[in-house]
Amino acid sequence: MSGTLFVVATPIGNLDDLTPRAREVLGNVDRVAAEDTRRTGRLLTHIGVKTTQTAVHDFNEAAVVDGLIARLAEGENVALVSDAGTPLVSDPGFKLVRAAHRAAIDVVPIPGASSLTTALSAAGIATDRFAFEGFLPARRGRRLERLRELGSARHTLVFFESVHRIAKTLDDMVATFGADREATLLRELTKLHEQIVHASLGELLAALEDGRIPSKGEFVLVVAGAQGAETKPGLADAILRELAPVLPGKQAATIVARLTGESRNALYRRVLAYRDAGEEKQ
Repeated sequence: MSGTLFVVATPIGNLDDLTPRAREVLGNVDRVAAEDTRRTGRLLTHIGVKTTQTAVHDFNEAAVVDGLIARLAEGENVALVSDAGTPLVSDPGFKLVRAAHRAAIDVVPIPGASSLTTALSAAGIATDRFAFEGFLPARRGRRLERLRELGSARHTLVFFESVHRIAKTLDDMVATFGADREATLLRELTKLHEQIVHASLGELLAALEDGRIPSKGEFVLVVAGAQGAETKPGLADAILRELAPVLPGKQAATIVARLTGESRNALYRRVLAYRDAGEEKQ
């Protein structure tokens, strides 16, 4: 009989958020496959568990999957955990879970904390349709390109961002989505210095720049979908790309606004962002 791979959600900050079922699984499995054995070790110590750990992270997952699948096939039960929250949500584990399915090994989810759903529950922004975008590209040119692709999306967008890039990301969102777009910035969820600020993108950027929102900790950003008349995805950007090299920015934005119904000011910011990205690539 093969063992079972348990996919276990762990707290995103407050250790008391670990579920009783997760505690039981972590204490009874033969092995914990952990993104960071030191961090998971502290959690296991907190709940009085001494289960053997194997490191499974972005840099070694491909190399250790076969060994873990072999252990599972021999009857071991393994719990997969990430540093915090639900595994595979912007965390390692996909290769292991996929390999387990292919090997006909049972995969059992142990639900619990997730910064994605926690943020959505407290953001005050529509949750009937949303897309999880995770971390945007680190390079500004690629980040702006992705934001332009998302600019006309009508559904809520959820992003993770690091403390080192949160200000740059908000600045680029103001340029592409517009300063008035509704959003919620959630910092240090469930932790001692938790902060949740619901405002426009422009107001969030200003609060970050003047210190009302400290540049410390981990961030989730929930952004409302585009409002107004829906246009063909990418149409405005396609026209802007043609006009920007041959016309002044404001004139290009005015023409595209008449054709698509989008905000002229927002389009002008996108022209500037497009030009900035083009200069960065040169």
